Amino acid sequence: MSTARVARPRGRPKSDANSQGGADTRELILQVSARLFLSQGYSATTLRQIADAAKIKAGSIYYHFSSKEEILQEILDTGINAVRQSAQERVAALPRNASSKAKVEAAMIGHLEGLTRHGGEFSSASTRVYGHLPEHLKKQNQKLRNEYSKFWDGLLAEAKSKGELRPHLTTSVARLVVVGAINWTTEWYDPKRDKLDEVVPQMVKMLSDGLFMSAG
Repeated sequence: MSTARVARPRGRPKSDANSQGGADTRELILQVSARLFLSQGYSATTLRQIADAAKIKAGSIYYHFSSKEEILQEILDTGINAVRQSAQERVAALPRNASSKAKVEAAMIGHLEGLTRHGGEFSSASTRVYGHLPEHLKKQNQKLRNEYSKFWDGLLAEAKSKGELRPHLTTSVARLVVVGAINWTTEWYDPKRDKLDEVVPQMVKMLSDGLFMSAG
């Protein structure tokens, strides 16, 4: 699965990849920036701090990014794309006759995996930093978020039309609660303490039980 992150092409000389203009340096800048945005916020983070943490010259950042805002936008885009692609691929892998419940649960699993495995710090930063940004910084990333919301709304609307979703639930509220609960995983999940293969089915069952009518 692609998360739009830059990888060093095979066979590339190490000296080029490790130079301050190489692809590895670009990836390092993004990773370090995501950590700093998470730990101290976007506004409080300076390009000087990013350069120091990445152990590069401050001017080298401009080889890859025109501004701190451009770094932020790539992190936000990569983060939301990681969970969106992971969720969509999980659903696409199901049999054509899969139930609406199976599709929603697959999307839950994919979103969780996108947050904790594929997107890593990018998805965490996208989830946790986004809400604290001024509107003009949110705007550029909003299109991707809207597209992902429509994906969830489609799954839930299908479940509702088939009578599988609990009748008192609206698709928009159901989406906000489910996606919000999954996103909160970044606040408490600790891979050193929790096994993801045990956490995922527990979360999916709790959320699914709240959404769907019981089989009996």
